[in-house]
Amino acid sequence: MKRKLVAAIGIAGMIFSVAACGGKDDDKAATGGSNKGQTLTVWVMDGSAPDQWQKDVAAAFEKKTQAKVKFEVQQWNGIQQKLTTALSEENPPDVFEIGNTQTPAYAKTGGLAELADLKSSIGADWTAALNNSSVFENKQYAAPWYFANRVVIYNKKVWADAGIKDTPKTRDEFYADLKQIGSKTKAEPIYLPGQNWYHFVGLTIGEGAELVKKDGDKYVSNLADPKVAAAMETYKKFQALSKAPKDKDEATPQQGEVFGKGNVGAIIGMGWEAGTAIKANPAIEKEIGYFTIPGATADKPEGVFLGGSNLAVAAGSKKQELAKEFLKIALSDQYEGELAKINGVIPNKESLQSNLAGNAAAEAAAPAAAGGGTTPLIPEWAAVENAPNPVKTFMTAVLNGKSPAEAAKQVEGDFNKRLAQQQ
Repeated sequence: MKRKLVAAIGIAGMIFSVAACGGKDDDKAATGGSNKGQTLTVWVMDGSAPDQWQKDVAAAFEKKTQAKVKFEVQQWNGIQQKLTTALSEENPPDVFEIGNTQTPAYAKTGGLAELADLKSSIGADWTAALNNSSVFENKQYAAPWYFANRVVIYNKKVWADAGIKDTPKTRDEFYADLKQIGSKTKAEPIYLPGQNWYHFVGLTIGEGAELVKKDGDKYVSNLADPKVAAAMETYKKFQALSKAPKDKDEATPQQGEVFGKGNVGAIIGMGWEAGTAIKANPAIEKEIGYFTIPGATADKPEGVFLGGSNLAVAAGSKKQELAKEFLKIALSDQYEGELAKINGVIPNKESLQSNLAGNAAAEAAAPAAAGGGTTPLIPEWAAVENAPNPVKTFMTAVLNGKSPAEAAKQVEGDFNKRLAQQQ
């Protein structure tokens, strides 16, 4: 998700602001002349940290600590194994970017340093929904860095042709507008493939549902929960307005390319997917608009899946205080705001969302962030997402006529087997 965001919208990098951690003696140790000649190694993923941001943060870090910072850009492909290996070695990267949903697994293995002092000193106003993935077993193991979530990308011409003047503010209004597109134009109201499962996860978050539950000392499927069923029924209602296949996700084919043909009213996707549409058909650029996915009531947007990254300190780093000093600078309002402005990503504080002004996709995404969430933040979850993802199988089964309860029962065995693999 992060890489495509950068590629399509042409932005890269983020910045956070962090206050001092540790006591006064720690601060002196981290900022004193004894650091001259030292170099802090920081791993960032390809596309996450723009060159200008790196230069600015490095200069501020050197000015404050007299130490240097060496950024090493990593590729997402194969990063989990590479990071796992690096954290077990004598000289791991001191600070590194880590996917928000991957954080619990690394915390469980002991690879991450605790950052409770950092949270208490600079994280009081971090958005709670964004910080959740940095916490494992009630301990702070990382710091929230940047995030993105889905929005409605719509074709202004199609909506105008249907006689719709304003964007919807509630889920019912959204559905009514799409129905109107279907009855008054030849366009497909919405392209919603049956397995756009991250949007479904957002709907479950909106219902206050959990995809797993505790059964004794282990996690098991919670797809049979009535709240999950309610989310799936909402998905089914909207999907019925689409001609998209019920057994494919948004990448098969790329829904941005489908939208780019100009005969679709809307898609639900990441902001960068508009870039995919424009690449397929440059003429559609002037017709593209964005709005927040409407929720059940006008005062609360729909639940969304929050994809993003945290920053962590290696437990094996020999430069713990310097690493925290880096985080204080990188996560400061100045540099967190800079990152949000350059990359169009959601910053870790609501107060910094003003940096998104002028970026229509980011402005549409921001209102839903505080009420967003993730897939279950447990190490056991990783195996669930491996193909064939049982959540996707569940969705297709419902769309093909099974009740949510029947579909949940169909995939329960595989779901639970996957959860047990990581225990």
